[in-house]
Amino acid sequence: MSRPQEPHKPFLPFGNPFRRMSPKGSYLSPKLLALLDTFEETLQGRINNLRPVGRDDVLRLSWMRIAMDTLCEIHTDVKTLITALELPVCDWDDKWIDVYLDDSVKLLDICIAFSSEISQLKQGHLFLHCVLRNFGGAPTKQFERARSSLEGWKQHVAKKNPRFDNCFCAMDVLAEKLDLPKIKNSAKGNVLMRAMYGVKVVSLLVCSIFAAAFSGSTKKLMDIQVLESFSWAAAFSELQAFVNTEIRSLHSSGRTTILKELEAVDTDVKKLYPIVQEEANLVEAQVLVSSTSDLGKSAEKLSQGLDLLAKDVDRFFQIVLTGRDTLLGNLRIGGNASDGVRRVNFKGGPLVC
Repeated sequence: MSRPQEPHKPFLPFGNPFRRMSPKGSYLSPKLLALLDTFEETLQGRINNLRPVGRDDVLRLSWMRIAMDTLCEIHTDVKTLITALELPVCDWDDKWIDVYLDDSVKLLDICIAFSSEISQLKQGHLFLHCVLRNFGGAPTKQFERARSSLEGWKQHVAKKNPRFDNCFCAMDVLAEKLDLPKIKNSAKGNVLMRAMYGVKVVSLLVCSIFAAAFSGSTKKLMDIQVLESFSWAAAFSELQAFVNTEIRSLHSSGRTTILKELEAVDTDVKKLYPIVQEEANLVEAQVLVSSTSDLGKSAEKLSQGLDLLAKDVDRFFQIVLTGRDTLLGNLRIGGNASDGVRRVNFKGGPLVC
């Protein structure tokens, strides 16, 4: 656990994952080495593409969409690697199965929390829509309804999402289990675990960034250290340092909202709110028109961005869920899978290899 006097202490994975992935007696054939190199080179490229162009791009919905697309790509990449390894699920060690299933269920919990938060923000758009529609009737009634809607918006976005407790818990568990199980006498198993480690590290970083964006807090923003022996380690460290530094800078400046499009709406709400508190006949028409126009533009940009991000989060959820279902669907009843794994069957029927 983090100590109060060291709020930004880097998270250190327990043990040495590289050493555990390369126990004595393990030998990678040229074919396996080529598969691993291709996977890690691709992973490095995806990490490089994820780096924002500039500081202002950090925590924009457009960049968050790129981040979610990247997670979809790397999780698809590891599925492709599993197929190329020609390693039937019924030949998997229990520990490999446990790692895959445990990680996937935590990612599903995190996706549910993100989808819930996006849905809550989209519901808040109704208040803004009411504000913009209210300026059409009697001036006094206009301002009264607008004030009510703006107050409703502020209260709505200030509400804490209870699902984030599960999200934070899932992230903590993923972080604590970054160390990989020891693989003995299985070169294919070593390749698989090494690849899954890289996928988990990038997934955890992106999830911690999303959690910071949605919660407005850097409490769960993680600093993950990976061994330099991974070819993608330098790209990952540079990305993490760049994004985390900017997020902490935004938070330390006193901003309660660090998601850029949400901050833009909040700024426009704050400009309009004192205007509608005035007597209707004392407000200059041009000031009112300008303020409502600005709010309309920022609200629409937020709404459209959230709609697109929601689709990306759902796509990632489906990729993780499909991978989990495929694994469970190929396990043999009475095989090597642990009892805990055999009890989980999303499809309701027998699990066969």
